[in-house]
Amino acid sequence: MREQFSRTELLYGEEAMKRLAASRVAVFGVGGVGGYVVEALARSGVGALDVIDNDTVCLSNINRQILATHKTLGRYKVDVAAERVADINPDCTVRAFKTFFLPETQDQFDFSVYDYVVDAIDTVTGKLAIIECAKKAGVPVISSMGAGNKVNAQAFEVADIYETSICPLARIMRRECRKRGIKSLKVVYSREEALTPKAIEKPSAAEAQEPCEADPGKRRRSTPGSTAFVPSVAGLMIAGEVINDLTKELR
Repeated sequence: MREQFSRTELLYGEEAMKRLAASRVAVFGVGGVGGYVVEALARSGVGALDVIDNDTVCLSNINRQILATHKTLGRYKVDVAAERVADINPDCTVRAFKTFFLPETQDQFDFSVYDYVVDAIDTVTGKLAIIECAKKAGVPVISSMGAGNKVNAQAFEVADIYETSICPLARIMRRECRKRGIKSLKVVYSREEALTPKAIEKPSAAEAQEPCEADPGKRRRSTPGSTAFVPSVAGLMIAGEVINDLTKELR
């Protein structure tokens, strides 16, 4: 399988590729951002991936989520991710967890087995639990901030959480991280001011009954707008940080 990663090896070298093949990365949330993280990590030669999400694919995912097609409608996203990774790199081991990561479910995971952790979930309590678990285990972690209601893909950047501005989710995370004594946190965020979603016609009865999420309790108070290119850019930037951090001592 070496040939399929030969173009990457030209830039990173043989030892770095061996390091990636021996690494296990956990991706919490495989939606608009996390799906592209998984895609890029698999195509970069990461040898083991844990994908954690309890959502199923629905029609409204198709505009922005790489795992969402008409063929995958109704299926668990983690199952689709595992199949896709197997098609990209059969040597990559994937463990799929059909669960929402929350403080109540964190004991299901041993963070010490990971070489890197990606937080691509939406809930603040879950994000904080992921970050605290990773920090406690001494594992690098990167967190995705808000990508909804934004249209400028060029506005995304990598920063420490305490260097962020404008993003409402980052503001909340700064406050909560400070309360918990978290001294630093790498994030991908955008300084673009969020747009106000436009009103649209209500869906038909059939669409309204479509089961979009496995856990009805997770539904949002309001639905954010999104595009094909904003979450994907955030996800690819996160994947790039993971790959570069895992190999920086070997390049």
